[in-house]
Amino acid sequence: MQQVKVSVEGMSCGMCEAHVNDSVRRLYPGAKNIRSSRKKKLTTFIFDGPVDESEVRTAIEGAGYIVTGMSIEPYVKHGLFGK
Repeated sequence: MQQVKVSVEGMSCGMCEAHVNDSVRRLYPGAKNIRSSRKKKLTTFIFDGPVDESEVRTAIEGAGYIVTGMSIEPYVKHGLFGK
């Protein structure tokens, strides 16, 4: 599993966050924990499979927002049953 963090400019309300989340959901239907924050200018999600940065950029920018950066890291589950 991978944790993806995308820096997104242009989100100004809750609906903007929802539009970005929906863009990710359409691109990667199996994505989990999709969250966007207009204050942090950040969208995060977890996906078990390959993630293509250009596809993510195209999907989010197609919704009218600007991707300024992206990082993909291995996902490490924390908590009681995490490793």
